[in-house]
Amino acid sequence: MEIIEKIKTNKSIDNQTEIQKICLNKLQSSPLPNPKSEQWRLSNKAKFSNFLDYSVAEKDPKFETPFPNTSQSTIRFVIGNNCQINLIEENYSIQQLSQDELDKYIKAQISCFDQNENWSDLLNLSLSNTKNILGLKINGSKIPPIEIFSHSSSNSLNAKTLVIFLEKNCDVELLQVNLVKENSSLSQSTYFCLDENSSVNHGVVSYGENRSNLLNSLNVIQQKNSEYNLGSLHFKFNYARFEISIKQSEGKAKTNIKGMQITKKDEQISTYTKIDFNGPNGFLDQINKSLADDESHAIFEGSIIVPKIAQKTDASQLSRNLLLSNLAQIDTKPQLEIIADDVKCKHGATISKLNEDELFYMRSRGITLPEANKLQLSSYFQEIISFIPVAKDRWDLLDKLLNEK
Repeated sequence: MEIIEKIKTNKSIDNQTEIQKICLNKLQSSPLPNPKSEQWRLSNKAKFSNFLDYSVAEKDPKFETPFPNTSQSTIRFVIGNNCQINLIEENYSIQQLSQDELDKYIKAQISCFDQNENWSDLLNLSLSNTKNILGLKINGSKIPPIEIFSHSSSNSLNAKTLVIFLEKNCDVELLQVNLVKENSSLSQSTYFCLDENSSVNHGVVSYGENRSNLLNSLNVIQQKNSEYNLGSLHFKFNYARFEISIKQSEGKAKTNIKGMQITKKDEQISTYTKIDFNGPNGFLDQINKSLADDESHAIFEGSIIVPKIAQKTDASQLSRNLLLSNLAQIDTKPQLEIIADDVKCKHGATISKLNEDELFYMRSRGITLPEANKLQLSSYFQEIISFIPVAKDRWDLLDKLLNEK
């Protein structure tokens, strides 16, 4: 693991920024996460090692977005494109955070980071240089849909960081796309700060090419009366982790999450979520789906934390999983930690196979077995895909999933 060896000797990066120095110092005494901890015990050691076994890319490769932006009403950004962003329109503005604003915010986050629980973020920030950190301040209404791309180059590890401040009464739809080239790794950390009465429909779509790896973390802080909606999809990775941390800082906020990971061959993809309610009258509706085929491994672990101050919390966390092979494996563990006594909280998990009765019915009507399978999978996928803010004319995710080999 080339990167870890360099962290141990503090030689991973030349001309380190202050943020990188702080993170490297935190990692140096214990550069790897504890494999016995709850967050890492199921992680495949060989695949995790493969994620780290690349040199950090010195230059960002030229990136061609997968679909031409034919719509004038969609705003696109690519993390790593060294450009200044200052869009000021009649109803909204999108401005780039200054370096001082970024440094102040990131330092505040780092001060609260635990080496094991926030290892992915510490690694990301220790490797992200300033040109690969994008900070945006978004304000206003009637904002066009936004697409933000992160990408990797073959035979290297790329680290990208995204920070977004949504100001009061802001309403935005944002799709984040992580594209990972073959034989490469992408480290992506995202930070959302939602001010009072703001809302965001956030989509995260991540997919790779042959032998690609992803470490994707998401940190969200919600103020009162804010609403955060997340639709996510991860597939086609040798190894991938999606870590979600959401804090309702004062309560009285809404969070809706619908996510899915799809594994085939010998892939391992996992999702870990932690939702903290730090005030009363919070709301959460979460469903996570895993589909595992061949000899692959899908993982979901989620926790809902409701302290005494978070009275009248209404939270639901469900895990719905589909196992397509006797050799595949799914691990799921939704859990509640409740101290408050006036709450409505529930959690549950199921693991099933394709419905044999439905397959028999469709085949008796002349539908072939492959087509019958696709019809069932289409229904299973659609609940999640429909929650992702995505331009249907460019991103036909359902077709991509059903025809993925």
